Amino acid sequence: MTHRSLDLLDRFEDIVASVPIDRDVGDVLGYSRAGSPVRGFRIGTGRLAISLLAGCHADEPVGPRLLRHFVSYLQSCDRTDPIVESCDWWIVPHINPDGEQRNAVWQDPDAASYDLIRYLTSVVRELPGDDIEFGFPRDDDDVDARPENKAVHSWWRSGANPFALHCSLHGMGFAAGPWFLIDRAWRARVDALNKACVERVDQLGYTLHDVERLGEKGFARLGRGFCTRPDSRYMIEHFKKLGDPATARLFRPSSMETIGNFGGEPLTLVSEMPLFITPGVGETLGPPDPIGEQWKARIARWRLDVQDGAHAGVIAEAKTTGLHPMNVRDQMDLQWTFVQAGVESVVRE
Repeated sequence: MTHRSLDLLDRFEDIVASVPIDRDVGDVLGYSRAGSPVRGFRIGTGRLAISLLAGCHADEPVGPRLLRHFVSYLQSCDRTDPIVESCDWWIVPHINPDGEQRNAVWQDPDAASYDLIRYLTSVVRELPGDDIEFGFPRDDDDVDARPENKAVHSWWRSGANPFALHCSLHGMGFAAGPWFLIDRAWRARVDALNKACVERVDQLGYTLHDVERLGEKGFARLGRGFCTRPDSRYMIEHFKKLGDPATARLFRPSSMETIGNFGGEPLTLVSEMPLFITPGVGETLGPPDPIGEQWKARIARWRLDVQDGAHAGVIAEAKTTGLHPMNVRDQMDLQWTFVQAGVESVVRE
């Protein structure tokens, strides 16, 4: 096959039109801390092994929404369709069912965008040590890793072929716009991927998020809107330099590193789509970014204000300062653009 034969980008409308799978279907890979099933789907008969994962941070709901639509779409495809015949899809729509339940109060599954006040009053995010993205087993003897991570790790390891691509779909609470994180080993081989993402961001009318972190935690800026993905080694180094070895010890391999440890030379990608747009961030990179620092202080104050019931004031200030929610469909569109461009990149290789 050629990479064009899959026609992935043209499938987005049909994907989002598919009724998303129910949360109680799929192969049970294991169970969460609270005893909820962690479910996965393996679909396709091809040799091109592709992993799609979402929900590592349960305050980032759009990735799971896209993958639930995509699984439904794949299940409706004819077995001779190239998307099924050429690929071996390994999909975990939500690896963190406990976190999803804790955040359910503000995560309307049908919302066109998310409500700022409900988000600020109800959002829950795991701290280091409980962070599922950086919680995969260090080795077979790592019995203290979270059960969700151990279950998915064991499932991935059961495959016969090394993965060619792994996409971990993430989000941000607040940012200037979409941000794309790329495996540093592939940074010189993804020009077409970058171009596809930039073009789609422009078509949808968004501004790319841009930040300069000088390699902190593995984030090395590659250009406007693009950065290398984080890495547990750099996370550990960062906290050691801060004189916090206790936090450093909490980090385990990420999903991206884990997939890489199974062999081959997989392309690993992390999508970052904001729930709320903060205008002006990235116009002056810093560090620190002066506009970004203003937004951080303002949002921290809003969190306190909503706890005191000052909802109307927060809403009014958000409107005045230009903060607005990012459309969920657009977020899924850009996540899918990133995934399909990643597939094209590995097929070309």
